[in-house]
Amino acid sequence: LGLAAHYLPIRVDQVGVVDVFVPYASSSVPSRMSAKPSLLIVLSAAAEGVSAQSFYHSYTQCSTAFNLQIATPGGKPMDFVGLDENNIRWIQDFRMKPYANPAKLESIDGARYNAILIPNCPGAMVDLATSGYLAKILQHFCAETKPICVVGHGVSALCCATNQDKSWIFQGYSVTGPSVFELVRRKDFANLPVIVEDFVKDSGATFSASKPDAVHVVFDRHLITGQNDQSTLTAIQNLVLCCNARK
Repeated sequence: LGLAAHYLPIRVDQVGVVDVFVPYASSSVPSRMSAKPSLLIVLSAAAEGVSAQSFYHSYTQCSTAFNLQIATPGGKPMDFVGLDENNIRWIQDFRMKPYANPAKLESIDGARYNAILIPNCPGAMVDLATSGYLAKILQHFCAETKPICVVGHGVSALCCATNQDKSWIFQGYSVTGPSVFELVRRKDFANLPVIVEDFVKDSGATFSASKPDAVHVVFDRHLITGQNDQSTLTAIQNLVLCCNARK
């Protein structure tokens, strides 16, 4: 595939945890790979809805490998949380770009995209976890086994995707996400609308988590989940690898 030789070898179980994954890029890219796949980045439109650090890593890493489209419920602007000296300048510059204006999630046709990414979005528990429009997109992606990558609180967005019999479309999958030990540090823990770990287990899937703030990624079939902000880069690297393998 051209890029395969540029990935360092790693050990990956059939369904398992990927904790170390270090790709390095070549400066020469074959012309036959110039047609980049399309990636849909779904973000929350809730107050303090998007992790600035997770989105920064997501966008900068994916922009070279994919044609990107951002979408939010109602096409509303994103509200970033966790701004710091490492990302605030980039976020400010990004807001000035025309492509920073998200499309309406309600108008998105999942068939037009090769992969979907939901970075760490605390607001996903508020708006994406109950979105019927996102559910339809995820149902299409599951039916076509297209790559799905979700990180941190973004994993709660998967809760919306149920079958007609109310069963979860990710039943039987192995998934990670924010652990209860990470969630209890939030002041609003008692009022959280969804606890991902409980939902996953109650819905017939397998949940795993590492220590709080540790890098922990689970890759099961076409679904890639990351535990937290710190897992964003590793999750995206595996998303790129998954998409390259499908070419």
